[in-house]
Amino acid sequence: MQRAARTLFLTPLIALLALIGFAAAPAQAATWSSSDQWGTWSNGGYTLYNNIWGSGAGAQTIWANSYSDWGVWANHPNTGGIKSYPNAKKVVGRKISAISTLTSTYNVTVPSSGAYNTSYDIWDSNYDYEIMLWVNKTGPVGPLGTAQGNVTLGGHTWSVYKGSNGANEVFSFIRTANSTSGSVDIKPIVNWIKNTKGWFGDVTIGDVQFGYEITSSAGGLDFRTNSFGVSAS
Repeated sequence: MQRAARTLFLTPLIALLALIGFAAAPAQAATWSSSDQWGTWSNGGYTLYNNIWGSGAGAQTIWANSYSDWGVWANHPNTGGIKSYPNAKKVVGRKISAISTLTSTYNVTVPSSGAYNTSYDIWDSNYDYEIMLWVNKTGPVGPLGTAQGNVTLGGHTWSVYKGSNGANEVFSFIRTANSTSGSVDIKPIVNWIKNTKGWFGDVTIGDVQFGYEITSSAGGLDFRTNSFGVSAS
């Protein structure tokens, strides 16, 4: 009788643990994972960053097998404002004029609900200028600034916005159709900003980041980077 009662008690507990384990399975099986707000891990010349920075954020766990195989489980409430930008970062450290090629490839699996964008966040070395390339977006999210029209650059057609967050200039390129895999030629984009628009000079490209800018993911959503890499010469 005691054994049977114990079995009855454990059955729902096991079911609950199985559900939790299923939701967090990638993190449990991964080489590295972290639920820390600023959790970081270096691999293959890249840095992965949990980066929960917005107010009102919920729980988030980043996991990785490598810089190109990683993901995030996030449970942020259905409220406005960006909660986090988990990402993988590669430092380039070259002036635009000294860059011959700057390209990247991406392949992601993203949820159909929530509010987020999948984006590159490219910074100059002084963090005065920020270039965002949104390759997909879901839910009520939008860029800073005013619309500058559409342009086809780097293998994609983008709607361009120019603005400021009070700390730095922000140039946002929003892909006109969602994409979950492909390649981006970044050099023509920075050349266009520098030479065609004159929005900055021959700045040094510092960080090339790629990740998920999450506003809401209530109930817990999975974001997975199947492959990713940056090449510069």
